[in-house]
Amino acid sequence: MGPCDLKKTLDAFKAHCGENVLVGLSALDDAGVVKLSDDLAIVQTADFITPVVDDPFQFGRIAAANSLSDIYAMGGKPLSALNLVCWPSKLSGEILREVLQGGEDAAQEAGCTIIGGHTIEDDEPKYGMAVNGTVHPGRILRNIGALPGDALYLTKPLGIGVLSTALKFGKTTPEESKTLVETMSALNKDGSEAALAAGARAMTDITGFGLAGHLLEMLGTGSYLGIEISAKALPLLPGLMKHLGGGTIPGGVERNFMVVEEKLRIDKEVDPAYKCIICDPQTSGGLAIAVPPEKEDAFAKEASMRGVKAVKAGFFNDTGVILLR
Repeated sequence: MGPCDLKKTLDAFKAHCGENVLVGLSALDDAGVVKLSDDLAIVQTADFITPVVDDPFQFGRIAAANSLSDIYAMGGKPLSALNLVCWPSKLSGEILREVLQGGEDAAQEAGCTIIGGHTIEDDEPKYGMAVNGTVHPGRILRNIGALPGDALYLTKPLGIGVLSTALKFGKTTPEESKTLVETMSALNKDGSEAALAAGARAMTDITGFGLAGHLLEMLGTGSYLGIEISAKALPLLPGLMKHLGGGTIPGGVERNFMVVEEKLRIDKEVDPAYKCIICDPQTSGGLAIAVPPEKEDAFAKEASMRGVKAVKAGFFNDTGVILLR
């Protein structure tokens, strides 16, 4: 569902919230969190997607990385997972096994055990996971909590939606395709650990709502908090500007723009393509991390130690808007 439709649905939905629920439906966060004890909480999430690549194994790994990402975005560690499968009867079980093997590959890297799952028949294949993780109740990293002066760091290049669309129509070069798949397949584990170790203030993953949509969530509802983004500093996938110039624009871009339009300001000097870039829906995108100024050196060190190419893309302020300049 689009963000507007989802918000309308959930605004009218009333759900019981137990006293041990630390993060639930009232928050626009990446996963739910339930406190089990003073030093242990469980993080829960579920996600599944349609194929973004032709290779079954790679699709499985990407879908699993996408599902695991919400646990990492909360500062948690994945513990166990259930496979979620929608599968057409016309496709062979051998193809499904390859998809599941790709998911197992990602789960094994994450230290997460797949303990079961559920399948239904569907006209279009879909795969993902319901994931359980753990986190200390006092060390949860939510998508809100940033303060003016905090730096914004991104851990993966943008443009996944555009390049995935170009790939679908056979427009990408072999090198562009390779980089795209590697980007989507990469876990957000190291970026999350670096953020925790350095003392980051807030974090979220950049997925279907695009960079601008997820930054809007980081600002909070009715918040005075704003953010300034440097267009030139944004990390981009190879070939992104070429494909945008050729008219390759995912359908979700305009839908995402409508959500952020009221709070988005774009300097007239900025290339119009950047409107699409910051609203481009990402599959298994990277993390957006708010780092206090005094923690930036520590974060850069922690990220570098783990091989994370974290890019400083802007800073939070008290303007109440998202400014791209």
